[in-house]
Amino acid sequence: MMTERVKKLREQSVNAVPCISMERAKIITEVYKEYEGTVSIPVIRGLALKEILDKKTICINDGELIVGERGEKPAATPTYPELCCHTLEDFDIMDRREKICFKVNDEAKKIQKEVIIPYWEKRSMRHKILSRVTPEWKECYGDGIFTEFMEQRGPGHTVGDNKIFKKGFLDFKKDIEEAIENLDFYEDDEALDKKEQLQGMSLACDAIINYGKRYSQYALEMAKKEKDPERKKELVHISEICSSVPAHAPRTFEEALQMYWFVHLCVISELNPWDAYNPGRLDQHLYPFYKKEVEEGTLDKEKARELLQCFWVKFNNQPAPPKVGVTLKESGTYTDFANINLGGLKEDGRDGVNDVSYLLLEVIDEMRLLQPSSNVQISKKTPKRFLKNACKVIRKGWGQPSIFNADSVVQELVRAGKDIKDARCGGTSGCVEAGAFGKEAYILTGYFNIPKIFEITLLNGVDSNTGKRIGLETGDPCEFKSFEELFEAFKKQIKHFIDIKVKGNRIIERLYATLLPVPFLSVVTSDCIKKGKDYNAGGARYNTSYIQGVGIGTVTDSVAAVKYNVFDNENITMKELLDAMKSNFEGHEDILKLVKKKTPKYGNDDDYADDIMQEIFDAYYNEVNGRKNGRGGVHRIDMLPTTCHVYFGSVIGATPDGRKANLPVSEGISPSKGADINGPTGVIKSAGKMDHLRTGGTLLNQKFTPSVVEGDNGLEGMYSVVRSYFRMDGHHIQFNIVSKDTLLKAQKNPDEYKDLIVRVAGYSDYFNNLDKVLQNEIIERTEQTGF
Repeated sequence: MMTERVKKLREQSVNAVPCISMERAKIITEVYKEYEGTVSIPVIRGLALKEILDKKTICINDGELIVGERGEKPAATPTYPELCCHTLEDFDIMDRREKICFKVNDEAKKIQKEVIIPYWEKRSMRHKILSRVTPEWKECYGDGIFTEFMEQRGPGHTVGDNKIFKKGFLDFKKDIEEAIENLDFYEDDEALDKKEQLQGMSLACDAIINYGKRYSQYALEMAKKEKDPERKKELVHISEICSSVPAHAPRTFEEALQMYWFVHLCVISELNPWDAYNPGRLDQHLYPFYKKEVEEGTLDKEKARELLQCFWVKFNNQPAPPKVGVTLKESGTYTDFANINLGGLKEDGRDGVNDVSYLLLEVIDEMRLLQPSSNVQISKKTPKRFLKNACKVIRKGWGQPSIFNADSVVQELVRAGKDIKDARCGGTSGCVEAGAFGKEAYILTGYFNIPKIFEITLLNGVDSNTGKRIGLETGDPCEFKSFEELFEAFKKQIKHFIDIKVKGNRIIERLYATLLPVPFLSVVTSDCIKKGKDYNAGGARYNTSYIQGVGIGTVTDSVAAVKYNVFDNENITMKELLDAMKSNFEGHEDILKLVKKKTPKYGNDDDYADDIMQEIFDAYYNEVNGRKNGRGGVHRIDMLPTTCHVYFGSVIGATPDGRKANLPVSEGISPSKGADINGPTGVIKSAGKMDHLRTGGTLLNQKFTPSVVEGDNGLEGMYSVVRSYFRMDGHHIQFNIVSKDTLLKAQKNPDEYKDLIVRVAGYSDYFNNLDKVLQNEIIERTEQTGF
């Protein structure tokens, strides 16, 4: 269903080689050198964005209909030295590494050495974070207790709502001017600070308006030189669109897409947010334009399809900016996690599925690109046909879309204090995280290694990986008289490390609030203008911080192994188990068989293990939930890993469940590999016992052989699994439809499987893009052979 235009654009995107662009780094350095110390930081940030968009190379690719790139060309990726000032060694690693590489030419290295490093080395946020957090925080970070999202990336993880489809940036600029006029310098001690923030936002509006004008002029210049009359006409049309949006509200379907894309580029040019901005409920935002134009006869389905396909390519042209060190390990992918929601509910609670929802499913299926990520929001009111159509796409085996429970998402958001209408207009972004779209700064702060905390408990505060005492001395586990004593020690260790993490979070968010405001993102996030406060400083209507728990399957099975075999049945002593773990179970095959094969496991609808899962979940939840952040909100929990379950496993020795040292821990809330032996029904019944509604997101992976989901029976089986799990308030489920045999062949002969895409965690990736450890983890996931 792709036109020749789209085929060429898609091919260009897929074949584009990621490379480092130095334009942004050079421009922002010039701005800071000129203005630092002479104007306020919010004004510098507004000026910086304006200079970037005024001076960067603009690009209109051959044949495209939606225009704009973050770099000079597809896959040209800027750096953000105010966030992370890369060393020359970093550049060499990016250039040479086999997976997720970015080509770096000699000119880029010269600029980095002579211009960027001398100015930013000790001014970058990464440097400031690492010089201000506590020694305990740095030790825990270095030892793999937790990660830190904002060590190389800015706060983000936000999503647009319909305001940018109803207003132009001249309208936003007017709102800002009125807010400045209404400041009370007599009674409000923060009036001056608010004025500076608002002035930065006003400059950000100027930046995007001028950016549109540049594209309008450039398209017209290209049209004058174009020989092909059809392309000439298209370029003139592009010029006309860019002369209207983003200054004014979009009037047509095509203008709405271009409006959003300019906003997207401005968010990710201003800073590198985690994750990339996305349009959220794209089908609902676009439907009024689509319906009106179809009725008027100015748009048909095929033209809308082509425009959407061109739009899809734009996302895929933007690799996530380069990461190094731990941050690469927790998210080793080019994917920038823009996750588009389809379906769900309307503001008034009615079903949100419309004609554009079905059209977008077709586009997702036809394009088969890694970016953008996509999901369907399924409520009790969602038509069966829509979910089945989504399942038809999913069973083709490339990992999109994922499936979310819209009713649970709304309940999660309302429980967390959101207005019911804001909750219904919200959804999920990144991997699985729920938020009030366009109105919330729901900022992920890092992953938390729950299995490692239990390992440290068993070693009385000692880290097996380093031999250092990093935790509390909670007692020699061999002397514990009951399981309850052990579990109390475990809870004390969780509290100890969460205390360290939250203290670090408060320091880091204060640094961002004062030193790296984001005036443009603030403009498009509700209440920032009204409050005169930045997105990073509590300006959004809702302000939540999340810590993501990792490894619930591994830690549940580990705790179950100790409780079942040491305390309840006295099959072995604690010392015998610890000795076996210390030797990586070598010479202790009898104990390995006992804990792996003869002990209750999470994922089988076995209350013995599942009750322990709930206890661990409660212990983690109780230590995180409700702790204040510095933006007027609180901390909450998610349960997801991206690729961090591989990294976290690499810093943990053998665990009581029989997992060998340094292997990945379980991902998301999925069972440990091979632990679930009662089919998908057992898995969803176990996972359904978690209280999803107390989280901001959980991630459940299921892997099926292609033959299981074939035909009408296979489709009905997928449908039934989803509906059954969602009746238990499950938050999310996603499917890998691929056989172990195919994955083994792809690992052995990568050149023959270049296009093989698999579901990793909350995203899909080319199998060849994954390192061997992650490939093996996916290969060894339980392969469901029936419903």
